[in-house]
Amino acid sequence: MNPSLLEVQNIKKYFPLKKKLFSRQQEYVKAVDGVSFQVQKGETLSLVGESGCGKSTTGRVLMKLLDATEGKVFFEGNDITNLNDDEIRPLRREFQMVFQDPYASLNPRLKIRDIIEEPLIVHNVEKKKRTERVNELLEIVGLNRYHADRYPHEFSGGQRQRIGIARALAVNPKLIIADEPVSALDVSIQSQILNLLKDLQDEFNLTYIFIAHDLSVVEHISDRVGVMYLGRLVELASRDSLFANPFHPYTKALLSAVPIADPTIKRDRIILKGDIPSPANPPTGCTFHTRCPFAQQVCKEIVPEFREIKPEHYVACHFAEELSVTK
Repeated sequence: MNPSLLEVQNIKKYFPLKKKLFSRQQEYVKAVDGVSFQVQKGETLSLVGESGCGKSTTGRVLMKLLDATEGKVFFEGNDITNLNDDEIRPLRREFQMVFQDPYASLNPRLKIRDIIEEPLIVHNVEKKKRTERVNELLEIVGLNRYHADRYPHEFSGGQRQRIGIARALAVNPKLIIADEPVSALDVSIQSQILNLLKDLQDEFNLTYIFIAHDLSVVEHISDRVGVMYLGRLVELASRDSLFANPFHPYTKALLSAVPIADPTIKRDRIILKGDIPSPANPPTGCTFHTRCPFAQQVCKEIVPEFREIKPEHYVACHFAEELSVTK
């Protein structure tokens, strides 16, 4: 196995709530509540789950856009968890982010040239090389050089996301965190952007953390998939292992919603009852037990261990072995 580019150890991110009248105890929204994983050089690790599960917050903590409440983050073996702004600045060129809304992430008052050039200016690249790099990046992502003198509103959603990818690539990063990069795009455009990301990974040996809520989106781009629920990882495995034999009931429910192209194949849909509980007041024991069709008393009382149930396949469920035969 390749050496780890990124290692995440028990990351937590709690947001304090306003104290209630006469209350002495501080309450928190536990957006990320103890997440650990490694990302190998050149691979794509996808984080998947419903809205509010903490996957985007995890990405922002890794990018140092948010400070972790607890835990550690190692990049190429170096602890970057508590680096201040001056200390983290030289590392910024090593990891970049592609955002969900390509229009909101682009300054509407700047030309495309200025948008892509911005990280190059921050990292003191000389003017001539900046111009050459902008032209090169536009061609790399499937746009034309003359697009550099246009504004974001003159482009389609897919083209704007290509611009966002070009900006992320500007300083030759090793790691790109893509936060729902295709969820705002039409299905036909989604596949184009996914194919572009895959081609760029092969060409530049990029490492991706790909954040999504739809397992069907990540199936063709991922090497490994981590399923998150209420701030925690509930399953982590290779793409093939997870899609072929999911162990956690939540993963089974997500997979049951993925459409199948072959009409002769029928899949029993698992409908989860109720909404995700509030991360400000998560359930005791297994946080999924309030919606799990297989929950028993132990699930309400004891937090399941996140354990390796078969080689490189981890799951947090008391009854994973018994449920493995329930597809």
